[in-house]
Amino acid sequence: MLALIAGTGGLPAKILGNRTDIVVCAMHGFLPDVPVYITFRIETLGSFLGQLTEMGVTQVCFAGAIRRPVIDPSLVDQATIPLVAVILDAIKKGDDGALRAIIQIFEDRDLKVVGAHDLAPHLLPPVGVPTTSRPNASMMQAAVLGERIIERMGAADQGQACIVGPTQVYAQEGPDGTDAMLDAAKIPSDAILYKAPKPQQDRRADLPVIGVETAKNAINAGVGAIVIEAGSVMVLDLDAVCEVLNAQDIPLWVRPRTES
Repeated sequence: MLALIAGTGGLPAKILGNRTDIVVCAMHGFLPDVPVYITFRIETLGSFLGQLTEMGVTQVCFAGAIRRPVIDPSLVDQATIPLVAVILDAIKKGDDGALRAIIQIFEDRDLKVVGAHDLAPHLLPPVGVPTTSRPNASMMQAAVLGERIIERMGAADQGQACIVGPTQVYAQEGPDGTDAMLDAAKIPSDAILYKAPKPQQDRRADLPVIGVETAKNAINAGVGAIVIEAGSVMVLDLDAVCEVLNAQDIPLWVRPRTES
């Protein structure tokens, strides 16, 4: 049996589909757009892991957005006390470091963590340009810079997206995510939205995702193109995303990562 630890956004529903062998779980304070069977608190994580084992769960998938929880020491139960030091240390780390620590907690209980893209591989579009509009030379040059910026951000475990032109960086994703970056940035017409995972991140959790809302927000911000790393960024409803972008003659480029 698989436990889906669901956050917000459209990804959990894509993973769930019509499957009946999945138990949907959510952290207290988050309301996914799918029915939730178990709600748990980080302060009672130990008890939650025991519950999953008792139910026969052997695999876990993390899907959807969550925020770092604020821990209330008064709510920590006996089963979670041995995990407190690890949890507190994880929360202090960057996103990838925190997720690696949490994944290890689950796998120490013989719960195998699988990636969302492994359960729904169709969400990873093939290399190419699925839109009618294609990237021009300026956009291609900007993508090279975007890849380098994500590498630098990844080294600091910070963000998975940036807005760049051929020679200039206009914005980098922070803790509030891609939409907040798009809202705040002043974007010239030659800029692209470049999105990719951190080069060394654990891909079993937090693989980047774009969808229709991303496309609409990029258009509203004035982005000239969206470029995503092939095999590494999930697209929710590719046809709908392309329809939105086609209406504005904005290309989506599924670009292979440069061989190092």
